[in-house]
Amino acid sequence: MSDNSVVQNDRVSEHEALSESIFSKARLSRDPRFDGRFFVAVKTTGIFCRPICPARLPKEENVTYFEHATQAMAQGYRPCFRCRPDSAPRSAAWKGVGATINRALSLLSSIPIASVADIACRLGISERYLNKLVVNAVGISPKQFQNMQRALFAKQLIQQTCLSMTDISVTAGYQSLRQLQRAVEQYCGTSPTQLRKKQHTAQKGISLFLSYRPPYNWPYVRDFLATRAIKGLEYVTDNSYERYFSSQSQIGFFKAEHDEERNGFNVQIDMPDLNGLHTVIENIRLVLDLHADPLLIEQSLTQAGLLPHQLTAGLRLPSAWSVFESGCRAIVGQQVSVKAAIGQVTLLVHQLGKRVPEALPLSGFESSTSERYSFPTPEDIANSSLEFLRMPQARKEAVRSFAQCFVGDSIPTHNDILAIKGVGPWTLDYLKMRGERNPDIYLGGDLIVRKMAKLYPVEPEKAAPWRSYLTLQLWQLSNQQSET
Repeated sequence: MSDNSVVQNDRVSEHEALSESIFSKARLSRDPRFDGRFFVAVKTTGIFCRPICPARLPKEENVTYFEHATQAMAQGYRPCFRCRPDSAPRSAAWKGVGATINRALSLLSSIPIASVADIACRLGISERYLNKLVVNAVGISPKQFQNMQRALFAKQLIQQTCLSMTDISVTAGYQSLRQLQRAVEQYCGTSPTQLRKKQHTAQKGISLFLSYRPPYNWPYVRDFLATRAIKGLEYVTDNSYERYFSSQSQIGFFKAEHDEERNGFNVQIDMPDLNGLHTVIENIRLVLDLHADPLLIEQSLTQAGLLPHQLTAGLRLPSAWSVFESGCRAIVGQQVSVKAAIGQVTLLVHQLGKRVPEALPLSGFESSTSERYSFPTPEDIANSSLEFLRMPQARKEAVRSFAQCFVGDSIPTHNDILAIKGVGPWTLDYLKMRGERNPDIYLGGDLIVRKMAKLYPVEPEKAAPWRSYLTLQLWQLSNQQSET
């Protein structure tokens, strides 16, 4: 072995020791801000937990640490029934593994599952290289990672919903109840029936609890969503957000109720076709920005030049339901106030959106309006003259051209969108930030951002990869100035 190899191995060992020291302190503190950033496996029981698990703390010599739940499962550890590691916030893309592997793990986590070859093709890399990336990042093959994610999702549905085992097996992508049973026994060390026996509450329909890492500034998220809520499509209360959505040509409904004591949201979902349930659950997490890591975000904002007392604790990036919806909102809202923009988007939804079936819940909508809608499809907008909108004809044409890019489930490139007459860099960046949920977009062309950046001198590049939150923080500082 060369001297260089010895030095490199020593550095790796030193880094691992440092990580374990940090994990140990976080575990002993049970600080919920570390939830999902690592998992604790107990050698004496063969079980792995979240760092917030209420069980009695094991001795340090009896534990080992993993950055991903799948790594613990690959080593033969079973998920804890008390803290439910499958419910932890997903580890953020801060570990330095790169954009390609983060995108790969996201695609491999999707259900229904796609073939590894198809995912490699979407990433523009070879299947062999994808396998190498995933093995280096999490220690298991892409196929193994998919199988474990599917088993964890099935476990979540078994423990948190009253869906039948048949519905769960189909929703989680299994071909039969026998396949579901084998997977649960393999990765959870028990049977589906035993998992359900451990369910303490019986709830009707699809009810889940989605966690986040605190602090979470719900008043900020609530007010952001309420200011932009479309009547008949969305409804916001002091403690909840609900809306209708389209999924696989079907209209569904969800309500997310904030539970500050448990650091998460109680979510109710009603949808006719369960095949897209995993995608819907993940979309709700992204709309409410439940994967964010507030510690890292605050560090990046102070590095950019803001002082700690200028930061909004628990800042989150509320997103739109889809890239298409976000783009329509952005184009319609060009050069007008948020209130005026929402008025026009509401017209768009009421004129072209599909009426919600009576079978879906009314909830808060019952008292607000008798008419309920889903957001219009690209085909509905592309084929309309939009004469009912009160805006310049050029902007109407921009909305129609944007919709045309999405007809037939097409996915336009950023260059395709920029090529639309009337769509500039600001609109595209806003779409990236709220539609694509890109955490690293600095809206330097925004008038308010430019004004506040002069008042509070910042170096945006030092906030990377969290520059979207710098944009939001500068907007928030402007709002605070207006209030005073």
